[in-house]
Amino acid sequence: MDLTILYRGPLASCDYDCPYCPFAKRRDSGEQLRADRAALERFTAWAAQQTGDRLSVLFTPWGEGLVRSWYRRALTELSHLPQVRRVAIQTNLSCRTDWLTDANLDTLALWCTFHPGQTPYDRFLAKCRDLHARGVRHSVGVVGFPEHLEEARRLRAALPDEVYLWVNAAEGRTYADEEAARWTDLDPLFPYSRDPYRSAGLPCRTGASVISVDGEGTVRRCHFVPASLGNLYDGSYRAALKPRPCPLAVCDCHIGYVHLETLPLYDTYAGGVLERIPAVVPPQRPLLPLLPTR
Repeated sequence: MDLTILYRGPLASCDYDCPYCPFAKRRDSGEQLRADRAALERFTAWAAQQTGDRLSVLFTPWGEGLVRSWYRRALTELSHLPQVRRVAIQTNLSCRTDWLTDANLDTLALWCTFHPGQTPYDRFLAKCRDLHARGVRHSVGVVGFPEHLEEARRLRAALPDEVYLWVNAAEGRTYADEEAARWTDLDPLFPYSRDPYRSAGLPCRTGASVISVDGEGTVRRCHFVPASLGNLYDGSYRAALKPRPCPLAVCDCHIGYVHLETLPLYDTYAGGVLERIPAVVPPQRPLLPLLPTR
């Protein structure tokens, strides 16, 4: 079986204070951190036993995972398993990077988000350059707020052409055509993120070849549909895997709509769906003048 897994354990603590994030500067207790570690180690042990499957794993923690040793260890261990085709994690890149020396870089990838105001631009850029020098497969991106545009442009200009810079539409924000054009100048794929998708009844790979797993092993079709399909560790989820339409009115998150069969994104991101790297990095368009910051 070819199976893509989006894993999200109980970790909810983050070292950043982004005003648009409900988990900013949240601290997990020692007990919560131990529970998260145990859950992740259980998942990693399960993956090691799935020698008859081909797995792709994306960690999407609410908090920042790579500042925790058990996430670095899990990615390293999973990257060396022959049945794991790709293992990736969403990260703010605040962690150290020397741990990557022990990882299998043919399998591991990072989805890195730059948060202006939370970390100095030069520090983040230095981390990106370090990843590039190490040969670590990675994408880099920002959330499309007007106040982020100038630094996003600086970052795009400083990154190697082959490193894809993506832009996420800010949740709940409506983009006028002129503003959307400026973000599209940076990320020609931004139009896919610009507006939520009316997904009700549309065919989606989630629940068939893509699943979401939480720290207890509860399997759902995706992070955004609460209905359980069974449990990962007793194998009960397998009987529930089948093609099924989306039950939600809209889908507005990349890790959800990328799996819609009505969109061409599996071709666009062929080989890089989990880490958000297109098969061909689209050329940047000429930049339009900056909008005044409100």
